[in-house]
Amino acid sequence: MSEVVSNVTRNVAQAVEADLNYLASNSAHPVTYTYEPPEGIPERTGEYRLFRVPITNARITPPPGGFSLDRNGFELHAHASEVTVFSDPAVIEARYYPETDALLKRLTGASKVVIFDHTLRDGAADRRAQGVREPVKYVHNDQTFVSGPRRVRDHLPPEEAEKRLKGRFAIVNVWRPIGEVVESSPLALCDSRSIWRSDLVPSDLVYRDKVGETYAFKFNRAHRWYYFPRLTPEEVLLLKIYDSDEKVQARLTAHTAFDDPTTPADAPPRRSIELRALLFF
Repeated sequence: MSEVVSNVTRNVAQAVEADLNYLASNSAHPVTYTYEPPEGIPERTGEYRLFRVPITNARITPPPGGFSLDRNGFELHAHASEVTVFSDPAVIEARYYPETDALLKRLTGASKVVIFDHTLRDGAADRRAQGVREPVKYVHNDQTFVSGPRRVRDHLPPEEAEKRLKGRFAIVNVWRPIGEVVESSPLALCDSRSIWRSDLVPSDLVYRDKVGETYAFKFNRAHRWYYFPRLTPEEVLLLKIYDSDEKVQARLTAHTAFDDPTTPADAPPRRSIELRALLFF
């Protein structure tokens, strides 16, 4: 169960309306490159369309019982990191990884955690050339029911991987603001219970050495969207990306950055870090 997190906010609206980028129902198979593709090949294929949806202020109007990783696919926790500067990858791996490992074990009850990568994001254009990515503004989930198990084989020794694949495991993203309160490009989070299996569209994610698979999403009026306005660096979001347990309500969810219509004109670009982790139970 998510901890109760209070935050004095400028935005007290119960919901906002915003445009979210969904894959068009008649789109060709989507492909995204993680690097600059060969000449003549677009960085991303697939036709996307904007749909205006209500996004509920999760701080003011949570669902009955609050948010749960296994029920809704995401939850928010108060947690101040000992790391405050995220410019050095070596520091992130040496200090932030172990700290997050312990946090995930405490919050989820996982017996083993394997953090396999992280991404820094910054909405400022001059940071993109430094290997820092911009917020992703299309509805997606980072793994599929096919690629989730592959991650276990990618990051564990073969014998251990086969043993772990027989038990429950999950992939969870840990998302945290960096430096200051998030006022622009916040995350919209879809309640997993409102997602239909037919909404999911497998998409290729091309690396230099392999091809991964993510989910794009087709628009569905049943989707229930939430966001936590003005997230602080002392808060972390947990997002369910994959769960091998077919009995849990939330085996995955959908998320996207979006343009909040209440964002002040002078709001700073959003900066954040997300860790991706395998959890074994």
